[in-house]
Amino acid sequence: MKIRELRELSVEELKQKEEELKDQLFKLRFQKAIGQLDNPMKIRNVRRDIARIKTLLKEFQKKGTE
Repeated sequence: MKIRELRELSVEELKQKEEELKDQLFKLRFQKAIGQLDNPMKIRNVRRDIARIKTLLKEFQKKGTE
């Protein structure tokens, strides 16, 4: 997911998206543990998307307090 796409979402939508990605990351880790994960790069991409969302939420939080 691109940062440009994420910037268009509201704070609530970002929080919801973060929860969905955390759930997806859990499922991917589980698949990896039992040997059913086809593409291990999916884990990396999901982790980066979560980090992007957390960064945007932090930016929004700082803008709101200034």
